[in-house]
Amino acid sequence: MSSKGAGWVEAFLEMMAVERAAARNTLTAYGKDLQDARGFLGRSGHDLDDADAETVEAYFQELGARGLSPATAARRRSAVRQFYRFVLGEGWRQDDPSRRVAAPKAGRPLPKVLERDEIERLLAAATAKDGAQGLRLSCIIELIYASGLRISELLALPLSALARDPAFLIVKGKGGKERLAPLNGAARTAVKAYLVERPAFFPKGAKDSPWLFPSRSAVGRLTGRRVGQLLEDAAIAAGIDRQKVSPHVLRHAFATHLLEGGADLRVIQTLLGHADIATTQIYTHVAGEHLAQVVQTKHPLGKEGGRRKKG
Repeated sequence: MSSKGAGWVEAFLEMMAVERAAARNTLTAYGKDLQDARGFLGRSGHDLDDADAETVEAYFQELGARGLSPATAARRRSAVRQFYRFVLGEGWRQDDPSRRVAAPKAGRPLPKVLERDEIERLLAAATAKDGAQGLRLSCIIELIYASGLRISELLALPLSALARDPAFLIVKGKGGKERLAPLNGAARTAVKAYLVERPAFFPKGAKDSPWLFPSRSAVGRLTGRRVGQLLEDAAIAAGIDRQKVSPHVLRHAFATHLLEGGADLRVIQTLLGHADIATTQIYTHVAGEHLAQVVQTKHPLGKEGGRRKKG
């Protein structure tokens, strides 16, 4: 790596600090990003001061091959692009070798998914809680896992929605659009058991509440934040990474397990209330990865040493 390249980086970072009042963390990140680029370019005998467009393109392709997140790749690309704009403005180079490099697509991260046995363990941990608390949490888990409700949709349910033991819920989702959400036998059983203990959660002095999940909090009903805390506690008790468990992850489990069971993607789109099928298609990647892993770990020919030797 050339001393000229290092000097240009130092000048760029100084400009960012003085003229743009960049925070220390930002400067540190840019410094590391540019050092990473210099390391790659150095392997082909170049540095930032003399790299051509083909070499810069190769660097960004290599970022993708490393498996970096789209956000990290985008940040490193941005650092290099801003660096070369600065260099061009200073007249140190007459060209910008990063100009023709296409930006990496900011892909959507794959959702976390709970395995079926983890759902069972989570339910067991919820049921083990004392009395009304356990019945309420079990009911919440069963309802989300059975219907794929968003947590906001679940907590907005009035008591009247489930008072008559329906097989379906009419849910008002995003944009005020209504859809049917199915309830299986396990969810309906959990609701019945919870309703017996529901009065224990009425606000102080209240004899009733319009909400399915009332609370003594100021808003009068359970909040998404509180549900998240309860699920984390149950995850710890079940021996599951608490970072892996949330109301949204239960909704993902509903969709992924349906897809693995052979459900049509359009049906899942309708059940989740997605306006665009592209949003639902992310589950094909999740289910595909899971099924590939199952084949490799469970199929006799997928295991190491499982293939019969000839002869």
